[in-house]
Amino acid sequence: MSTHEITTAVNGRSRSAQVQARTSLADLLRAEFGLTGTHVSCEQGHCGACTVLLDGLPVRSCLVLAVQVDGAEVETVENLPDGGLQAAMREEHGLQCGFCTPGLLMSLAHAEREQLPADEVLTEVLPAHLCRCTGYGGIRAAVERHWNGREQR
Repeated sequence: MSTHEITTAVNGRSRSAQVQARTSLADLLRAEFGLTGTHVSCEQGHCGACTVLLDGLPVRSCLVLAVQVDGAEVETVENLPDGGLQAAMREEHGLQCGFCTPGLLMSLAHAEREQLPADEVLTEVLPAHLCRCTGYGGIRAAVERHWNGREQR
């Protein structure tokens, strides 16, 4: 099978790799670059666990081919600062097994950067992610705590 040389910026660092045409972005990040914070679950784009930011927008990395990110910027959960949203998730017990957390955090980071209102985050961003452990109660509380704290600053 033929391979393709790609170069992409991952978390602000230029990275190159030889990839097969069928290699997913998720597999590139995990296997080639060792960024295992991006989780793979359904491999069909439904669960959101593999969400990363591609040129600033949330995408399901299991559905994006590695060859499509040649020349693009990718941000993974490893690039998010500890504190803020992550602290709120810990304090409100918004994570249990943690499998959905990285993808959810990436979507929430995008929502925060876009300054989406809390009600939009709760009604549109959260439902796009499947969490089998928490029942979303702690996650919703973390979003409300974090967004309310932002608005008071």
